[in-house]
Amino acid sequence: MSDLSIKTIFLMIFAVVSFLPECVAAQQKPSPVRPESVERDGQRDFDWQTGKWKVNLRRRLHPLTGSTEWVEYEGTSTVRPVLGGRGSLLELELSGPAGRIEGLGLRLYNPSTRQWSLNWANGSDGAMSTPMTGEFKNGVGEFFDQETYNGRAIYVKNGFFDVSADFARFEQAFSDDGGKSWEINWIMTFKRIKG
Repeated sequence: MSDLSIKTIFLMIFAVVSFLPECVAAQQKPSPVRPESVERDGQRDFDWQTGKWKVNLRRRLHPLTGSTEWVEYEGTSTVRPVLGGRGSLLELELSGPAGRIEGLGLRLYNPSTRQWSLNWANGSDGAMSTPMTGEFKNGVGEFFDQETYNGRAIYVKNGFFDVSADFARFEQAFSDDGGKSWEINWIMTFKRIKG
């Protein structure tokens, strides 16, 4: 081969190699633009509970004492939406061997934080308790606050589990060690009353 042919072949290879990345890039489709993650709007998280429910409550008599003594109550709750669905009002009436429990729960949705505050008033004193704050994730609602119980500061956690159109389970737990461990002291089940 002559020097001219080797030079020509070399130049042709160089041109192809230089041009190859542009050819590949032109054939690749541009990657789709990912939309910014949309924050979940939980405004309708308590819609499932609208209506009338048969309620069973198991309550630990002496929380945070090591006691394992529980009492049971039976009754009903009625839940209705308020504030165009940005709130939920629960009326609870229960009775059992340890007496009666009457209470009112007002849940309010904050669209800025996308969280709910749970406010509870016990019929025995008519006072609102410390609001709990939280949200539903993957079908489970978790709400927290800090309260004083028997003169000590504790953490309180409320949870809604196994939520469906006709059933739900509620639990309340206390922690007196900064949230390292939790002791359940209320377990309620809700079964929808049809019709």
